[in-house]
Amino acid sequence: KRIILKAAIYTFIALIAFAANSLFCRMALAEGYIDPYNFTIIRLLSGAACLGIIMSVYTYNLKRNGSFNDAILSDTGSWRSSISLLVYALSFSVAYVELDTGTGALILFSAVQLTMIGWGIYKKEQLSAVQWAAFLIAVTGFAYLMLPSAAVPSLKGAGLMAISGVAWGIYSIRGKVCVSPLRTTGFNFIRSLVALPILLLVSMSYFNALTIEGILLASASGALASGIGYSIWYVAMPLLKSTQAAVVQLCVPVVAAFAGVIFLQEQLTVEFVIASLVILTAVLIFILNKKKE
Repeated sequence: KRIILKAAIYTFIALIAFAANSLFCRMALAEGYIDPYNFTIIRLLSGAACLGIIMSVYTYNLKRNGSFNDAILSDTGSWRSSISLLVYALSFSVAYVELDTGTGALILFSAVQLTMIGWGIYKKEQLSAVQWAAFLIAVTGFAYLMLPSAAVPSLKGAGLMAISGVAWGIYSIRGKVCVSPLRTTGFNFIRSLVALPILLLVSMSYFNALTIEGILLASASGALASGIGYSIWYVAMPLLKSTQAAVVQLCVPVVAAFAGVIFLQEQLTVEFVIASLVILTAVLIFILNKKKE
């Protein structure tokens, strides 16, 4: 029961962070406060800086308290994970300005679901009939929620958002084997900075359009919603099956939409409330139901 409670708490916090990240991206990119390339640069830099400071304090306390653990201190992330993180972050930002919010969310989470559930099935995480039904109902509710704002996507935007979803699915899956979620996430962010020179070359032409609002929103996205949020997600991932981790992420657009109502004065409709209840109920049924062996 303690493990279930721990998984629920960390998953809930991670989903809040994902929704906050969606809100920061929407405010920064949709309002034109910053371009996608500088947004990605600042997001990765602020995430690496924030986690670097936290990791230093964490490592110092481990050594001072005599809790020196070679397995933890040798966990420095991986190039595969950092490349997945970089591809996700850059593709998402560029695609975001090409697509409507609903269209982007549909493509992104469809790609995430296919990647993570496909991997879960490949690893023989069998689903019960009730879980399959709950999953289909959750997806239907998600489509119902997003389709009113969806439009025919550009080929470039749709392709990039699909790539972003696959990359995020891979990044999430790789979190199941990490030893230290904090150090793994921190070093993944630090490793991703090798792409900074190329990103800077591409972003130079947009420097004149940078605003204080855009820089602050990108920093919040990187340090808080991404850096700390992804660390918490990596704590939850080993406690969840890949299929469970995939399905719970369908809650993110719901939480993000509620945040939009609260912080951006966006309209709350009856359709939104109905779709949200359908999604959240289906996800709960999926998580609580288990395949009988």
